[in-house]
Amino acid sequence: MLVFLSKIQIMNYSLYAESTPNPEVMKFVSNRMIADKNVELLSAESAKNITIARELFNFPFVKSVFLSSNFISITKTENIKWENIAMQLRIFILDFLNKSKTVINYTENIDETTTSTSSNNKSVLKKEFEGDAKEIEQILEEYIKPAVESDGGSITLDSFENGIVTVNLSGACSGCPSSTITLKQGIESLLKQKLGDKVQEVIANDA
Repeated sequence: MLVFLSKIQIMNYSLYAESTPNPEVMKFVSNRMIADKNVELLSAESAKNITIARELFNFPFVKSVFLSSNFISITKTENIKWENIAMQLRIFILDFLNKSKTVINYTENIDETTTSTSSNNKSVLKKEFEGDAKEIEQILEEYIKPAVESDGGSITLDSFENGIVTVNLSGACSGCPSSTITLKQGIESLLKQKLGDKVQEVIANDA
């Protein structure tokens, strides 16, 4: 009896560039998973164990790199326009992904203790919350996170103390001119609507 096994081909990556509310950030969206969690890399040194990010920092106009499940957000320097570099970055990222064909696994590539405290890297560790903080986290996950990710960023709950909700903003949301408006008119209003007087203010963690 003959058994014929066909070779299973892994679908190639495809990629498109998308602008974000932050004029200095471009989002490169993939049709396949890129990484197993979010991390923001603010320097070449912090990216030394992640090949794609390290090589992106070789471009002199790349200021920071934010990696997420299916997209990469890149912050450029102010002295160059996106129309001069977006295609170059898209081709580079697409070529890299199709050559590697592997999902970036941070448990293998990043020292959690180092990255969670380094000023050159924002890798937000998953925290466990209870009570009102847990409810806030769930509201952020359900109502806010999808919209933030569609803009090339990420949001997580950092803490909830004395009515103050502190959130971590990464990617396109970090340093975005409209992020303050989003915090006050969007997130803060929603949390006050859901939890009433328990929430007094929403602020971004600048640490």
